[in-house]
Amino acid sequence: MEESAPYNPLSKRNLAASIVSKLLNQPPETLPPPRFPGAGIYLIYYTGSFAPYAKIAAANQSGRFAQPIYVGKAIPAGGRKGLEGFDVPHGAALSNRLAEHADSIAAATNLNPDHFRCRWLVVDEVFIPLGESLLISHFKPLWNVIVEGFGNHDPGKGRISGKKPSWDVLHPGRGWAARLQAAITNDEIIARIKTHIDSVPIPPGPPAL
Repeated sequence: MEESAPYNPLSKRNLAASIVSKLLNQPPETLPPPRFPGAGIYLIYYTGSFAPYAKIAAANQSGRFAQPIYVGKAIPAGGRKGLEGFDVPHGAALSNRLAEHADSIAAATNLNPDHFRCRWLVVDEVFIPLGESLLISHFKPLWNVIVEGFGNHDPGKGRISGKKPSWDVLHPGRGWAARLQAAITNDEIIARIKTHIDSVPIPPGPPAL
């Protein structure tokens, strides 16, 4: 009889799974939620009627919220470069990030902010990347892997030669993105969405961790 590997509660995957399990037990809230302190990870869910997202929206009806459209993290500004060591003051990094996302959605001409919900969890900065990685690996969220650029910021006037993110091609409205040139068409993005959704089974509920 083959021996099974001993359970290690401190392995990276098990640590990440405990964080994700806690996050998925949080009740979905409006986007953005009321302001709060801390850094951490979050999920954004879509429930609206934009046709290419129909299968995702269906998975999030009747309180199920089974398939996020985007996974993200917010870490303290000093923590990004590792210049301040541990226990970097978190400020309102996570709350601010969710508010930025709400502004992007509100700017889009074909999205309704009322059709979005979020789950979020304040996490010690050391464990934030672990939780985000597991969530993206499991859910393969559309706005992380296919319709990229949702989390982008204005690249500045000196970089207007950059390419327009596919998110802004599909969801026009952000002023800074209008200065950029598209490298892909709307129809091409929609075709990629269909291929992705058909190839990634939408889970009937939260993942078994």
